[in-house]
Amino acid sequence: MRRTRRTLLGGTGTALLAGLAGCSGILGSDGDETDQPSNGDTTTEQSTDESGIADPDPTDAAVVSEWNAMRIRLRDPVILGHAEEFTAGASVASRIFERFETASGEHNAHEVLEDTSEEHYEGFEEGLGDLRGALEAEDLEGAHDAMRTADEHLRGVQGALIGSEAVKPLNVLVMGAHVSDAALLAQIGDFEDAAGEFSHIGTKFEEKGLRELLAGADAEAADAFVTALDRGAAAADSEDGETAVAAANEVVGAATRGSYSLLPESVASATHISTLQGRGWDAAALTGLGGASTEFAHAAALTVYRARVHDAAWLYERGHADAASERVENTFAHFEGARAHEALEESSEDAYHRFEDDGLSALSTAIDNDDSESVTAAVETINGALVDGIEALGSGDEPALLEAGYVKARIEDALERYRLGEAGLAAETARNVFGTFEANEADFHETLEETDESLYELFEDEHLTGLIEAFEDGDDAAVEDHVAGIRETLLSFETTAGTTAHVSAVESGYAAARVFDAGVLDDVGDSDRAASVVQAVFRHFEAGAGGFHEALEEADHDRYESFEAALSATESAAREGGSVAEQAQEFNGEAVGAIYAVVASAGGSFGSEAASVMQDTFAHFEEARVHEALEDADRDAYEGFEGMLEEYIGALDSGSDVDASAEGFAQAALRAQFAVAGASDAAPVDGSEMSDEEDGESELEGGPNIVEGVPDDADHVVEMNAVAFEPEQLTVSQGDTVAWAHNAGEPHNVVGYADEIPEAADYWASGGFESEEAARTGWENGEGAVQSGQSYVRTFETAGTHEYFCVPHEAAGMVGSVTVE
Repeated sequence: MRRTRRTLLGGTGTALLAGLAGCSGILGSDGDETDQPSNGDTTTEQSTDESGIADPDPTDAAVVSEWNAMRIRLRDPVILGHAEEFTAGASVASRIFERFETASGEHNAHEVLEDTSEEHYEGFEEGLGDLRGALEAEDLEGAHDAMRTADEHLRGVQGALIGSEAVKPLNVLVMGAHVSDAALLAQIGDFEDAAGEFSHIGTKFEEKGLRELLAGADAEAADAFVTALDRGAAAADSEDGETAVAAANEVVGAATRGSYSLLPESVASATHISTLQGRGWDAAALTGLGGASTEFAHAAALTVYRARVHDAAWLYERGHADAASERVENTFAHFEGARAHEALEESSEDAYHRFEDDGLSALSTAIDNDDSESVTAAVETINGALVDGIEALGSGDEPALLEAGYVKARIEDALERYRLGEAGLAAETARNVFGTFEANEADFHETLEETDESLYELFEDEHLTGLIEAFEDGDDAAVEDHVAGIRETLLSFETTAGTTAHVSAVESGYAAARVFDAGVLDDVGDSDRAASVVQAVFRHFEAGAGGFHEALEEADHDRYESFEAALSATESAAREGGSVAEQAQEFNGEAVGAIYAVVASAGGSFGSEAASVMQDTFAHFEEARVHEALEDADRDAYEGFEGMLEEYIGALDSGSDVDASAEGFAQAALRAQFAVAGASDAAPVDGSEMSDEEDGESELEGGPNIVEGVPDDADHVVEMNAVAFEPEQLTVSQGDTVAWAHNAGEPHNVVGYADEIPEAADYWASGGFESEEAARTGWENGEGAVQSGQSYVRTFETAGTHEYFCVPHEAAGMVGSVTVE
């Protein structure tokens, strides 16, 4: 199915969350949501407080609060689905599953859910897996159903652990958090749907008896809740976003205040903190909606460096070592002062050091030493480091979009080598592009295929394959046709998968790469061709460049004029005997500046709105009853919570390291939840509590071909992470040995799909089972497990594709394939 992101910013760009009215049906399942099966006895000897609900065990109160945070977060993937961000929504669902699966400590949400109710544990995991699958299939109705199912089982286990009478008060907090989603609609200008959402939640609040419940415990809080809801709806009707947001904040305040009369103090305090954790996840989801972020702009700037180091290698191969060294020095100097410098270091310190130390420095030394093998190795190191950095900074389809621009630049390099009489090197460059495409570098292969299969086939089967053959045959006309076809096909992909800001950043980087090519051509003595290349860049820009021309002119007219002036100056240098290389550097400054200008003008990915959400959360916390409770309960947990809240706001403001900061804030909130519940020492964070996992693992068995460590003779290694095989798809040769190494999460297994392996192949699975059914049954009996420090090893002799999966994490999408050639 054809996917598109451009629709997200259509019109005024304010309808990103359109269609969300009614989404609060998470509380709208048939029947009374409080009538959940207990699947366990509740304690009868607990004391009660003014709420009339028995005081639960402190650790139980904390775990229930974490389940409430999960209930709040369940809505985020569906919100993204309504915004047509299905891939991002599925990714959030997977992250919820991964956070659940990797929870550590004796009292973590995963283990307690499984121990309390096997039925609700399995139902929740199934619902969460269905949620991810429905979003991958772009099935919104199915996503809603799956969300409700997962929520139903979390409600059920909450009732089983601390008593069913506590579930309805917990729903008040969940609904209060959902009101904030209505405010998000108003923040981005979608006032019609915001008004509808405010009104719909108000109706549900009445119909489900939540107003009556809250009024019976705290009439003032109930009145404040309803009054603020009405004010929010009126503000949205009059397109007053500021008032709508303020009203939603009042609703959250009323819900959390009222919870202290509805629930025991420990539960109310812990779920108060978990409500704030839920707001953190809402902010994270908001940053992933639609537009390009500052992080993406950094990633786009890094992509230009990939093209520049190839130019240095090109000059070296042509015998221009001094010019090559100068290119590397200039690249290093530019990076040291670039905005992307700090962004790369913060997002991936390993990639940063590999780029600078193992890459650029090594490349400079290799050129000086006339060491061609080391030059090649350094370029590969630089490319790998930058791809890692780009993937760390980008999100969703963004790395793939940047890869498309990079591929175009490399194809242009091949074309220039061909025109210089280097047909063999041109073909080799194109083959290398084909290889990285097949390896799914930056997820480009899969994203292109999923976005538009016809574009995928046109690019790979017709043009890229055809170009390699044309280079080899020396067919000038075919070469020109296929290069033009690749340009057109990949630009179509960019405009289909990205917003105008995304496309503009890709095209600006592509323009910089082409102008740097002109500098190389001038250095090797072909100034006429250098001028033609710059002229072609200018024509492409004037023709629109996928919307880049208009976007830059509207974003920053001065930058637009200096961008064009720098292009003209470079062409003049080529025609008049000037230094094209120097002018190319000047143009690069304009091109990179254009990337940031267009992205900033487009409003980023609602990062400022997300930061505002968390600033309001901070303000709420400072005035809240739970503030003093946390400070008194555990000073370290209090300082850690406030510190991570501040760090998260800073990340949202800067657009850097958002995902890691969101996770850090959630962990700090989890610690705080245990603290205010009276169970600080039991908090399952930072590995402070050793879980029963080691004891559990000792009861599991491996079986044939499960070994300690990874064998030295393994030809390929697949890492088993929390809920994913990495790489998910692997191509090997007959006779190759593959080792699946446990890398993260709980124990895994590796099980072939009986109907998805070659007919001539013997059935295979960890544990040595002879059928898929036996392997599934074996897992239930603790057999076939690959645990921490172990790997499962298999040698493949039968050609074809072997599809496989991990039994305990199949619902989370932990599947893979090995293609034997």
